[in-house]
Amino acid sequence: MMVIRPLRESDWPAFRELARKTGTGFTSLQDDDVQARGKFEAGLAGFQLTKENVDEVLYLFVLEDIEQGVIAGICGIESAVGLGEPWYNYRLGTIRNASRELGVSTQLQTLTISNDHTGHSEVCTLFLDPEYRHSKNGSLLSKSRFLFMAEHPHLFHDNVIAEMRGYSDEDGVSPFWEGLGRHFFTMDFACADRQSSMDKVFIAELMPRHAIYTNLLPPEAQAVVCQTHKATVPARKLLEAEGMSCKGYCDIFDGGPLLEAKVSDIRAVRDSRYMKVRVVDEVEEGDQYLVATTGLQDFACTLVSQNLNARQCINLTQLMADALQVGTGDTVRVVPLSPAQRF
Repeated sequence: MMVIRPLRESDWPAFRELARKTGTGFTSLQDDDVQARGKFEAGLAGFQLTKENVDEVLYLFVLEDIEQGVIAGICGIESAVGLGEPWYNYRLGTIRNASRELGVSTQLQTLTISNDHTGHSEVCTLFLDPEYRHSKNGSLLSKSRFLFMAEHPHLFHDNVIAEMRGYSDEDGVSPFWEGLGRHFFTMDFACADRQSSMDKVFIAELMPRHAIYTNLLPPEAQAVVCQTHKATVPARKLLEAEGMSCKGYCDIFDGGPLLEAKVSDIRAVRDSRYMKVRVVDEVEEGDQYLVATTGLQDFACTLVSQNLNARQCINLTQLMADALQVGTGDTVRVVPLSPAQRF
């Protein structure tokens, strides 16, 4: 049985091991002792900060295989970005020029560095161990965050964003970086990516502040603007199915798309409802539902399969109830796993 829960101090060895597997371009968690430990400590501290006026809080969750005692994945939510340090991305724009005398007109795409998403919440740091990429574990890992946001809206901005890892080849080379960033940073992509995970000030110091015409970039770089790394495509599809979309912003390093939406428009937030728990001996298999508890520090979420038949309660076996730390009569938040499914 797979359960989402907040990060614990005892998770450090497993957390560090997952960081070794993320790969180049996974900016928010890298195979670096200092960066990984800093992320881990911030994630632990987030659930201890109960004051609502804290500007930037990181909530980190793990996906645990409770029967095997294995930490299979991680995911997170930043309550706000860009307040403590700048948050940069490129805004895609269009410039149209025309000469009536020559009868010529051109339409050009531009990239302009921006801080337009300052203060927005971010779903981030989603990584699932390759051995567990089956049985809807990715869906549970990704969508559980929206049930947490639905339950604690006062902790988050009205808008939520997600940065998708941009395209890179089998050798970890980013065409976007090679065609643009390298000219201003004189370092390879992996080095710049590591540096940005620690400190983004150098971006402002070195990147041009004026618009960049994409037609001046190599064709390989132009082709990957707002394109997603193949390992990140499933995560992008999950978020888009929930209502997030790319509205013309991309990452300044690898050109990966930035997805965004209003929190209230996210399907798992909008359609979730409260139900009462009923602990039973057996549960009849049926449709799949995400079930989450209503706490903060003791938040838990899992995936169950059953036929609700429009009931106002949800059946859980004792194993499920124990994993969520709930009992008969307790209230949980429930939503169908698939956007095509209804209560």
